[in-house]
Amino acid sequence: MFKSTPSIKPSEVTNGWVLIDAEGVVLGRLAVIIANRLRGKHKPQFTPHVDCGDNVVVVNAAKVRVTGNKPEQSIFYYHTGYAGGIKGRSIRQRLESKHPERVLEKAVERMITRGPLQRRQMKHLHIYGGPEHKHDGQQPKKLDVAAMNPKNHRG
Repeated sequence: MFKSTPSIKPSEVTNGWVLIDAEGVVLGRLAVIIANRLRGKHKPQFTPHVDCGDNVVVVNAAKVRVTGNKPEQSIFYYHTGYAGGIKGRSIRQRLESKHPERVLEKAVERMITRGPLQRRQMKHLHIYGGPEHKHDGQQPKKLDVAAMNPKNHRG
């Protein structure tokens, strides 16, 4: 007897909602968990070419923890568009800026395979710097990332 691997269709996908509190959680470990939830790798019916992941809401992204010397030494480079316009900002500067949630967003974005599917999956990620969010109507399930592994929450 031959067994085949099931491949779900986009119409068969059920997307859930997950709420994650990022306060005190290590940045890279949190980004891995979020990326796996967005892709749907935690589900038994995972299909690589279908958007079968959950919607993820992250609160307190400004209070994410960066270990070691990375807050000062890890630099995000960007280009202004002008000749010689390369600039860089450290993670600490980005976390203390107007949009601290972009640090976590960029970390998750770089962990998901690039292409049209990535752009669709990243639309399911909602990051907020503070404790309030506007997705109470979806009744997201709370996911305690800090309790999953002692290394997730350094204190």
